[in-house]
Amino acid sequence: MITLASDFGSPYPAAMKGVLLSKSSAQLVDIAHDFPRQDLRTGAFWLREVLPYFPAAVHLVVIDPGVGTDRRVLVVEAGEHRLVGPDNGILVPVAEQLVEDPMYYATNPKNADSATFHGRDVFAPLAAKIHERGLQPVVEADRFESVTPTERIKFPDPDVQDQEAFGAVLVVDDFGNTITNVPGSFLAGQFGETILVDGRETPVARTYAAVPPENRLVTVGSHGHVELAVNRGRGDESFGLAPGDTVYLAPVE
Repeated sequence: MITLASDFGSPYPAAMKGVLLSKSSAQLVDIAHDFPRQDLRTGAFWLREVLPYFPAAVHLVVIDPGVGTDRRVLVVEAGEHRLVGPDNGILVPVAEQLVEDPMYYATNPKNADSATFHGRDVFAPLAAKIHERGLQPVVEADRFESVTPTERIKFPDPDVQDQEAFGAVLVVDDFGNTITNVPGSFLAGQFGETILVDGRETPVARTYAAVPPENRLVTVGSHGHVELAVNRGRGDESFGLAPGDTVYLAPVE
């Protein structure tokens, strides 16, 4: 299969699918096309969380603020997965989640029909070509250059000390759940209790429904991070937090 992920919305992904269907026999699977526009870190986070659940596939990723510039085109070998996208850091976190030592290969975009739609004109044809040849090594098939990625997206580390944690908001999902970089292990032994979130008492719960509707809670999300949420409401609005904001977790005195 070939998976597709972008910040294109609609209808641009349809053009990429047309290219893929005309040049390959692949089953096409959409990851998402509504990632926040040009937000590399959010895209990198969700790709890292989602793509490892797929069987062997070619993953086409186009969140590309540098389209039309001299930024390179990357193809990544990560075990039985291949990742295709721009050399802007978006592919690195998921590649390193898939395997310990991914192999990166790069080329410069050539003969593109436009300077503004490399998703259709550069990345989609390349993804189709890689799919059709299976697991043949990239460097042997395309004479790509083995490289180190030009950019790397790194997520900030939390500062966890005893029962306190100084963290940061990584992303907010479509439900408003506010996902931090604090590991879920921080809440071990605290379920059913109350902690302070930026000075406000908040119950620690295993499920959203463990608190009444429209009430706040702290939990561990499916991604393994501490998450700030509201049962049947939006955690980002209730906690007043957005990606990049800091958050302080502490015991109730």
